[in-house]
Amino acid sequence: MLVFDATVLHHFALADRLDVLADLVAGQRAATTAVVLDEIRANSEREPALRAALGLGWVDVIALDTILEVRSFSAWVRRIGAGRRDLGEATVFAAAETHGGTAVTDDRTATKVGRAYGLEVHGTIWLLADRCRSGRLTEVNAGAIIDALRETRHRLPCTGAEFPAYARKAGLLPLATAQIPNPTRPSFGAPARAHD
Repeated sequence: MLVFDATVLHHFALADRLDVLADLVAGQRAATTAVVLDEIRANSEREPALRAALGLGWVDVIALDTILEVRSFSAWVRRIGAGRRDLGEATVFAAAETHGGTAVTDDRTATKVGRAYGLEVHGTIWLLADRCRSGRLTEVNAGAIIDALRETRHRLPCTGAEFPAYARKAGLLPLATAQIPNPTRPSFGAPARAHD
């Protein structure tokens, strides 16, 4: 299960790419929390395009109303903070922790905190690279998505053109395979002649 923070849904909505995000997570449970949706709803007064992120049929809303979920949320509030944005991340981390999911956020500070406590936390670049590895997305298409998101002022660590090199350096994509020398070419003596 992937549990999305407001940053991801916000920018995919502004870029008019929520349908692309839905395709990327097809076959996998996607979720968020009521607090995240409240954040998006509050910002939709200023940015009406965000309304598209509210009520997505393919995103479950986790209520965080069981004792285990509430305890987890309380722990994440202590770890991350209790500011308005921090509460959304704390709910996402609690939902991911209690449901055995992966938190998806592009907030670097929150990501560091989550990983420090053993939570699986990744961002948009990881999601795109994962879909490239599985063959569901090409690197060129991933780059186009990144550029569309960056046009919404989404702070991603690379441009679309930089994505393949960035993802390989980060270990998110396999290194390009080396060329194997032609085994029919002689390694010594006269140069091989082209055959007709």
